[in-house]
Amino acid sequence: MKTVLMVAEKPSLANSIATILSKNQCSSRKGSNGACNIAEWTENFPPTQEKVRYKMTSVCGHVMSLDFLPKYNNWEKTNPVELFQGETEKKEATPKLRMPYFLSQEAKGCDYIVLWLDCDKEGENICFEVLDAVSKSMKKLDKNTVFRAKFSSITAKDIVAAMNTLGEPDENQSRSVDARQELDLRIGCAFTRFQTRYFQGKYGDMDSSLISYGPCQTPTLGFCVERHDQILTHKPETYYVLQVQVLATNAALNSTQKMNIDWERERCFDKDVAVMFLNLIKTENTARIVSVTKKEKQKEKPIALNTVELMRAASSGLGMGPSHAMSIAERLYTQGYISYPRTESTTYAENFDLKDVLRQQQNHPDWGAECKELLQGGKFAKPRKGHDAGDHPPITPCRAAGRGELDGDAFKLYDYIVRHFIGTVSPNCKYDQTTVKFDIAGEEFTYSGKKVTDPGFTEVMKWQAIPPEEAIPQVKEGERLEITEAKLSERQTSPPGYLTESDLITLMEKHGIGTDASIPVHINNICTRNYVSIESGRRLVPTHLGIVLVHGYLKIDPDLVKPTMRSAVEKQLDLIAAGKADFKSVLRHTIEVFKRKFIYFTTNLEGMDQLFEVHFSSLADSGRPFSRCGKCRRYMKLVEAKPKRLYCPTCDETYNVPQQNGSIKLHQELKCPLDDFELLYFTAGAKGTSFVFCPYCYSNPPFPEMGKGVPCSGCAHPTCSFGVNRLGVSGCVECEAGVLVLDPASIPKWKLVCNKCDVIVRLFDDAAKITVNSTEACNACESQLIKVEYKEGKTKLPGEKLAAEGCIYCNPELNALVEKSHAVMLKRPRAGGRGRGRGRGGRGRGGGGRKAPKDKMAQLAAYFV
Repeated sequence: MKTVLMVAEKPSLANSIATILSKNQCSSRKGSNGACNIAEWTENFPPTQEKVRYKMTSVCGHVMSLDFLPKYNNWEKTNPVELFQGETEKKEATPKLRMPYFLSQEAKGCDYIVLWLDCDKEGENICFEVLDAVSKSMKKLDKNTVFRAKFSSITAKDIVAAMNTLGEPDENQSRSVDARQELDLRIGCAFTRFQTRYFQGKYGDMDSSLISYGPCQTPTLGFCVERHDQILTHKPETYYVLQVQVLATNAALNSTQKMNIDWERERCFDKDVAVMFLNLIKTENTARIVSVTKKEKQKEKPIALNTVELMRAASSGLGMGPSHAMSIAERLYTQGYISYPRTESTTYAENFDLKDVLRQQQNHPDWGAECKELLQGGKFAKPRKGHDAGDHPPITPCRAAGRGELDGDAFKLYDYIVRHFIGTVSPNCKYDQTTVKFDIAGEEFTYSGKKVTDPGFTEVMKWQAIPPEEAIPQVKEGERLEITEAKLSERQTSPPGYLTESDLITLMEKHGIGTDASIPVHINNICTRNYVSIESGRRLVPTHLGIVLVHGYLKIDPDLVKPTMRSAVEKQLDLIAAGKADFKSVLRHTIEVFKRKFIYFTTNLEGMDQLFEVHFSSLADSGRPFSRCGKCRRYMKLVEAKPKRLYCPTCDETYNVPQQNGSIKLHQELKCPLDDFELLYFTAGAKGTSFVFCPYCYSNPPFPEMGKGVPCSGCAHPTCSFGVNRLGVSGCVECEAGVLVLDPASIPKWKLVCNKCDVIVRLFDDAAKITVNSTEACNACESQLIKVEYKEGKTKLPGEKLAAEGCIYCNPELNALVEKSHAVMLKRPRAGGRGRGRGRGGRGRGGGGRKAPKDKMAQLAAYFV
């Protein structure tokens, strides 16, 4: 029997598809990577009409990512201009998952592969990443063995239909994604590295860890700053409005209604003239009705919902950021509640069963009545014609969900999607608009009102309903109404408001900046990079840093921030996707254009630098004296603004410090034996991580195996009293590479911390002193022996002993003073060429060299925070 491997984009999606196609008759097992399951069943294979064994699994997003070769990753040694031609490579997107290996193992001996990746350009790109991973494992890869499933919702009908109409993956769309990835990597990294190194090396209060540039991100920021500039440069003008109020009497109801009628001249900028008109009006006591006209009008229902409109509605109406809204929409899609949420289309297909969607919702307590009325009351109306982008159908609900099924924001978004859909198949809202014209001393005034005759779609989309107070009282031509008030109102022209997220999304769509998938990412980036802040009403207000960056680009090269250039690139990428442009030619030309712009930018940076000087303080004027430099022995300053760093004014050099939330202090005025810099101690609190570090070694690793940002607990220097050889106790049970190291400054809440991950083991509370015997190891588990000393009256050792030495895992007396009494013994690894090693964990009692079983691993849970 032949085997078919099927791959979806997410584990939850794979599970849903397997359940539908196997009719709940599949078996399931855990994948070797621990993240993906494999469902298996036997069924007919539509393309060949033969009985096959199916294997359904998934990836977790992109299998591979693009990056530069390691030799380009050192910011100090690599000139950013080299990145425009630097060699790149595909790396595993999530190395921990070992996805290429997992896929290749599952593909062994398979005859066919069906790709169930999301049906957009990114999905097509992942298709080819999967094919690369399985190319050496499958029996054969060609047009007869590789199939692509096209679907837009996780419903049985859609999934079965996709299985019966399998096609081929689109390499052109995949290549357009490759081109975008490479362009964004080269352009973004070159500008970002240059800007970050230059400006962070000169200014200390920018409060941003990265001064980034992005071909889409920067024009997005440009829109926000452009609106900010319009607000600042606005010059208010004073004008005057004539306000008149009349009283209408309804004899039938024996009631009166005040009407504020509008001056036809609208406003007057000359006060004397305005006063003249006011005095003219005051000569009259009544306003004569010249005409009353009534017109039947309609408020059009919405067109079908696409991604951009969903993001706009979520931001303006639901108070959700675009990124958050799309994250929820993706989850609703994979759970089968809505159709695929990334689409540009706003028109339903001719064969789409709209009434079937209404039937699914007709028993819902919130909008079921409206659905029944459309189905049974004859009010069902044909949807408006929208735009067919040829990608996916509009976003629609796929099954009913109650309030208890979904959490707060998820139900709010689902509620909007359902109501929007019902609105698209409801009648238009119909109303009568009445306009009354008045004459007062020769001046014309008007008053308009609306009275709803058929609410139509606004019955379900209540936020768009016409309020009852807009109705106009009964009046007739020739009637005179009493003037109750006439006054002159002084006003000023006002600037536009700051862009809302909804406004920004509209501008990005109009100018072709980003795609429906990337728009929320770009908006989120300018917020997290401290370029804009989100104010009330989800208004985007640029920060000093965002304003200075955009003004700097405009001063040097406006193309870097204006939307026109990126829009042109997006059009070229679309041509690649359509097979109308050559991948290499587009890439080569665009890279060369941006390279020339980069060189021009870097040689003319003075204009931008002058703007930074006005708004930010130099490093010399920032921070506070903190610790001594190992080179000049003078005090360095700790600059607290992002990114935190130490700056030596004498040597004019900066050094990295931990960027996590926590505090940094001097560590007992001790110095690093390698470079004479004063040692520092970082702590994130009693439940957080903590470690000793040398600022010079932290920024400039002394040994090849050490990366940047490694504390003393990861240093193999033989004489350093804070290195892993002196304080290491045993291997970490949670990560393969880590070592549990004594935190020498954690007194009196002593703890061991892993030097690779955030595992923490608590021990010997209130002890006066703890030392690690770096020359003696436990005979049973090879962990280093620990000596603990207590002061009189505080000892917790048996028999009131004040000191003891032994293995915290094997010695019962000491083991009882560790938070969990049943500890797993940890095996020390081979020396590995650096002297005495440290246990890396994973070997249990009597394990015979095997990794400790899961129940034994779980016994250490009390040590972990």
